[in-house]
Amino acid sequence: MKVLMLNGSPRANGNTALALNEMKAVFEKEGIEAEIVRVGNKDIRGCVACGNCSQTGKCVFDDIVNEIAEKFEAADGLVVASPVYYASANATLIAALDRVFYSSHFDKTMKVGASVVCARRGGCSATFDELNKYFTISNMPVASSQYWNSIHGGAPGQADMDEEGKQTMRVLARNMSFLMKSIELGKEKFGLPQKEEHAWTNFIR
Repeated sequence: MKVLMLNGSPRANGNTALALNEMKAVFEKEGIEAEIVRVGNKDIRGCVACGNCSQTGKCVFDDIVNEIAEKFEAADGLVVASPVYYASANATLIAALDRVFYSSHFDKTMKVGASVVCARRGGCSATFDELNKYFTISNMPVASSQYWNSIHGGAPGQADMDEEGKQTMRVLARNMSFLMKSIELGKEKFGLPQKEEHAWTNFIR
């Protein structure tokens, strides 16, 4: 099994990376391959609503977003992690997620999602909610932990002192591992849930 982990921080070895590495160690113990891809330091533009992806199934801007989409399709789970900027996620990460989820047309049903946020002090809950919305619009179960998936630290390395935060990451990884394995068994026995044709209803006609 595979998990793709996106680091939305521009810092290679910052507190967000520390949280992801805490999870990665657990995934590896559980026999799950985990790959961390850092996007926070990349030059990623937002969606321009060109509609080209409706024909090609990929974004017209051929950058790391299309690479992430391929890795996401091959994965059983997705972890999205971000530092908190003004009670929101890193704008570079949001641009990447907007384009990945909109332009890729593979079925994301029952791929497990989890979001992780890191802040000096406040804004974690708002950012956590923001990131989870990508999963809940895509038929993806959301993994939970013993607390909201947050860790605290300002200067690089300070999150290592947040013992509860690190434990929350480990519990999250174990819960996510269990959920992915359980879904895999469920798919073998029962298959995926029945699909309905999407009923598009506009508020203004």
